[in-house]
Amino acid sequence: MNRPAHDDTELAESPLKRTLTTPLLYFFILGDVLGAGVYVLVGQVAAESGGAVWVPLSVALGLALLTASSYAELATKYPRAGGASHYTTLAYGPFAGFFTGFCMLAAGVVSVAALARGFGGDYLSVFVSLPVALVAVLFLGLLALLNARGISESTRANVVATVIEVGGLVLVTGLGVWVVVRGDGDLGRLTRLGTAEHSPAAAVLSGSVLAFYSFVGFETSVNVAEETRDPARSYPRALFGALATAGVVYALVGAAASSAVRTSTLVQSSGPLLAVVETAGGVPTRLFSVIALIAVANGALLTGIMSSRLAYGMARDGLLPRFLTRVLPGRRTPWAAIATTALLSLLLAVTGDVAALASTLVLLLLVVFLLVNKAVLRLRGDTVPHDHYRTPRIVALLGAASCVLLATRIEGAVWGRGLIVLAVGVLLAWVAARRRRSERDGGKRHQRAGA
Repeated sequence: MNRPAHDDTELAESPLKRTLTTPLLYFFILGDVLGAGVYVLVGQVAAESGGAVWVPLSVALGLALLTASSYAELATKYPRAGGASHYTTLAYGPFAGFFTGFCMLAAGVVSVAALARGFGGDYLSVFVSLPVALVAVLFLGLLALLNARGISESTRANVVATVIEVGGLVLVTGLGVWVVVRGDGDLGRLTRLGTAEHSPAAAVLSGSVLAFYSFVGFETSVNVAEETRDPARSYPRALFGALATAGVVYALVGAAASSAVRTSTLVQSSGPLLAVVETAGGVPTRLFSVIALIAVANGALLTGIMSSRLAYGMARDGLLPRFLTRVLPGRRTPWAAIATTALLSLLLAVTGDVAALASTLVLLLLVVFLLVNKAVLRLRGDTVPHDHYRTPRIVALLGAASCVLLATRIEGAVWGRGLIVLAVGVLLAWVAARRRRSERDGGKRHQRAGA
């Protein structure tokens, strides 16, 4: 039985300005997916899978596309800044909505803090040595100002940064080909799947878990659907196009690195792409420090945009303080949410080591992805008066199953930390649900008294 038609005023009227076109949204998603992780990812995947790193990368792309299809339906059906939190609120109520939003916010805030610390680390020290805390303050302050200035300005800066990131990865691919052409590479490594610890099948699964990390980021784009022109048309095209582009880039980079550099060297290197540059010669190694810094800054900017829009959307749904819904009159950007999420990231960045918490990021997102894949099925009977993308039911079911599969491959130590964060989310969600129930009951009593 169909649910009542959903109110479509959220599509027609929004306090946020609709400025994102399909190309800008495409680069937004691509820039978020092609983040800093790709510069260390290849070595980690090779340690699990062997020389054929392109195989787990391709499998991870397929798994990411399953959940991305559910996001495409929900983002075009309900184009609101709350994203996954808004969807699960509609499907399961405020408790699930707050819990989902908390997981997303925790992952986003920690990610930005970790990227801020990463920006002040080894790559920056190639050029100048500054205290990490000072770099974090300046870095996050500038990103918050750019975010508050306007999403169109932020996404145009992202276009430039993404072109530089992709250009660097294309350069690595070309250098890998050059090493093979001059006779110093080994194409045979591209078919070597498995390690001393893993059979070929186990190697693909273990490598895919790590490779899946590299595709995380596409989910942040749903939080700017409300600022997208014609989201029903633009969002699916931008989402699937960006993920496909990232998958091709990752596969090419992985193949180039594996064929140009010994697998053992990739595994031992904290900068595997730099090893390709050093092997090929002719390109200054400092160039990749610049590219890495741009990648880190771009990832932090896009994640900061996501976190602030998510906080804004949750506050508008009554799941966070109403203060966070305040918008700059001229710019129409959620300044209160931007300031609050930036300050939380800054607090983590300057007062402690966020590495332990950051390692739970993917676990938190897998919980979110599971809920989103289930929500798309739960809301299938909810009708809306505008056109939207529709994912096949089997795809949503496979997306949910893939989240469970990947979660079983996460280490016990990460689960230990993650369960603490999830427990905090459950507690806060219970408090938020009780508060909303009390407000609703109080409103009903007030109406009866007035009658």
